[in-house]
Amino acid sequence: MEIYEYGNKSADIVLIQPVEEHYLEKIEGEIEEIKARTDRDFMLAAFKVNDWNKDLSPWKAPAVFGKDDFGDGAQGTLDEIVKYCQDKSKTYFIGGYSLAGLFSLWAVHQTDLFTGAAAVSPSVWFPNFYDYLKENEIKCGNVYLSLGDREENAKNPVLASVGDKIRSTEMLLREQKVNSILEWNEGNHFRDADIRTAKGFSWIIGTNN
Repeated sequence: MEIYEYGNKSADIVLIQPVEEHYLEKIEGEIEEIKARTDRDFMLAAFKVNDWNKDLSPWKAPAVFGKDDFGDGAQGTLDEIVKYCQDKSKTYFIGGYSLAGLFSLWAVHQTDLFTGAAAVSPSVWFPNFYDYLKENEIKCGNVYLSLGDREENAKNPVLASVGDKIRSTEMLLREQKVNSILEWNEGNHFRDADIRTAKGFSWIIGTNN
């Protein structure tokens, strides 16, 4: 798994973000947006995943769109991330967009390594994922959620369930006394991914006082 590092490598705050190759074109803009929203110094480590549907899925599930089924490679991806995050003097946050947002939510139920998670337009429609959240203990205290205000208007009924699922997720986090927020952005799932992700990371950085 290739890792791309941005920002100040000596910074105490490290942002972990799984990305597809094409998203790397957006990273610089995302970083500039984070810098505009916080005065905290940070480094961002982008983990380029090779198979999006496999490497970020916690368990196998049938394809919802297209022909590619979802795999069960999330544990292997998390293992690589954990090996990277060995400096105990650092504060680690994890976040990502779409399926990487779902992965980030799943990851903070697997390990207490991360101080916060930014689940940006996360794929919480993923089969049985909300049940997983209810049945497993979260291991971090700060979670940022967001969704585009047109995402639940998708024609695909599974994707259209994302609005109800993210509202339920926010309520569950509040019941669990997690410091959390659900922010709504304008547009569908494919709009301003870099800006939305920057907003999420900025929020969780702000929880580290």
